[in-house]
Amino acid sequence: MKIDPNCRYRSSHEYARKDGDEIVVGISDHAQESLGDIVFVELAEVGKTVAQGDAIGVVESVKAASDIYSPMSGTVVAVNGELAGDPALLNKDPYGRGWLVRIAPSKLPEWEGLLDPAAYEKEAAKE
Repeated sequence: MKIDPNCRYRSSHEYARKDGDEIVVGISDHAQESLGDIVFVELAEVGKTVAQGDAIGVVESVKAASDIYSPMSGTVVAVNGELAGDPALLNKDPYGRGWLVRIAPSKLPEWEGLLDPAAYEKEAAKE
């Protein structure tokens, strides 16, 4: 299981990574391994305002469909259009080309409430 040391995590396996004034959101390597081969991704639209914990998309694999939850409150400012044609990017490169959405955060203190990499690693190891 790979863990990006620059990210914070939700126990539901989404990551948040600061990139300038935006938050890049995706699913962790542990999540993509658990799901298996990902075959479809549906994401929130640009401009959607979300609260921390709101569903921002769905990822479907050969095993299951899973909702994706926003790690932080804010406005969706970009979605990864590459995933429509190649959802397997989530399996190949979850922390790179397999990102899901970018959010302009509205509640920066929420960052501190997310799991740091060490805490996430312990959480994911329980499964």
